[in-house]
Amino acid sequence: MAARLAQTRRHNSEGQPVEERHKVIGFIPARYESTRFPGKPLADIEGKPMIVRVYERALQSDLLDAVYVATDSPLVAESVQRHGGQVVHTSKDKASGTDRIAEAASILSLSMNDIVVNIQGDQPLFDPSMIREVSAPLLEDESAPMSTLIYRIVRDEEITHPNAVKTVFDKYGFALYFSRATIPFSRKGNAHQTYYKHHGIYAYRNDFLQKFARLPVSPLEALEGLEQLRALENGFRIKVVITEKDSIEVDTPQDLERVREIYRKSV
Repeated sequence: MAARLAQTRRHNSEGQPVEERHKVIGFIPARYESTRFPGKPLADIEGKPMIVRVYERALQSDLLDAVYVATDSPLVAESVQRHGGQVVHTSKDKASGTDRIAEAASILSLSMNDIVVNIQGDQPLFDPSMIREVSAPLLEDESAPMSTLIYRIVRDEEITHPNAVKTVFDKYGFALYFSRATIPFSRKGNAHQTYYKHHGIYAYRNDFLQKFARLPVSPLEALEGLEQLRALENGFRIKVVITEKDSIEVDTPQDLERVREIYRKSV
């Protein structure tokens, strides 16, 4: 894993610019007691648990300095460590994966300027290059607090499916809203409307991440079950990056079987 560190320009005592390097750390939040799919992180995919498959993909990134699984489950922790992975043990009372990795970053005493990448533990086929894609806005702009990936929907069934979170954004590439409903709504029934699906991978600057975790769960976040709405409701901007890469999110046993079949064919 060859790291490419973020850089900030500062000046030494003689007024000369110096580069300050910051790490990019990947976290995979994992809960064993999922309401929709209990035990999902340990679901077997061709001989390895799903969480391990995700971890191995993350290790292929050319950007990350380190990868950790952040979990409150001894079963998940033991499984990851048995396969050589690094784990941060977090508390159970976390409202979201973002809150869980914020605690993990705090436990590891990461620099407030480090970039933290939230990698979804239920996307075992995600492309490792997506980590660089989602981190790019923060690497390029020191003032950017948070970014995420979106993908143009090509499967019609995802337009109305609540598990495919839709995104609308402004002309500058900042999110306006995320919803499980179909947005934007086409009053005239425009069949050619373009819809974008949220991928669920995020990058944050750690100082913002810690601030986010101190905020209470917001009304729209609770209503939709989408943690990113907490940032929008509190006036923070989320940069969205359109990726050409899709990924299967395992929400049901049927999704898991699709992933298993792809792995079987790739062997």
